[in-house]
Amino acid sequence: MFVSKRMAQNPVTIAPEDSIDAAMTAMRKGKFRRLPVVEEGRLVSFISDRDLMRVAPSPATTLSKYEEKSLLAKLKVKDIMPNKVISISDEATIEEAALLMEQNRIGGLPVISSVGVVVGVITETDIFKTFIDVMGLAKGKTRLTVEVEDKVGVVYELASIFKDAGLSIDSLVTCKQPDGKYEIVIRGNIPDAEDIKSKIEAQGYKVIHSVKIG
Repeated sequence: MFVSKRMAQNPVTIAPEDSIDAAMTAMRKGKFRRLPVVEEGRLVSFISDRDLMRVAPSPATTLSKYEEKSLLAKLKVKDIMPNKVISISDEATIEEAALLMEQNRIGGLPVISSVGVVVGVITETDIFKTFIDVMGLAKGKTRLTVEVEDKVGVVYELASIFKDAGLSIDSLVTCKQPDGKYEIVIRGNIPDAEDIKSKIEAQGYKVIHSVKIG
């Protein structure tokens, strides 16, 4: 799954010379928390609501609303925007975006096309939604967690058990554990979880969790 399929497309952008007030207004109007900063068609920074809040007047200020607005109108985006900007290609995978966010402890990324144009923004919320879709969480289903050894052919053998039982697998995810074993999470429409569990365990595997969701 690619970033281009999960990002918010055609994002609102702002220029370095624009005022902080303009940036705040754009975020408030669009109900988003991040803005790509673009100059002459080139991405130069990426500001968040946190960047704006750092220079916003405190709720305890004695300034009037007019004075607050005047102050924010004088401050420019270039005065508070981060110098370092981390972006990602629209051709990158969703996994690459998630890893980049985790490594840099950030909640969003501007997305750049092959010609260097800002074409979208992808956020942690988009990643969460992708995870929900991939795992089929919104559709309910039965969830089985199988503990297996690290060996060739495990997924094939498990898939064969489901095939022979006349069942389809909606999603399958593997996760390596600290002891070197793997947990394989399988979701699908399984009318009789105990029956498929017994078939799996008859092949030497251990079902460590089973639950019907939804």
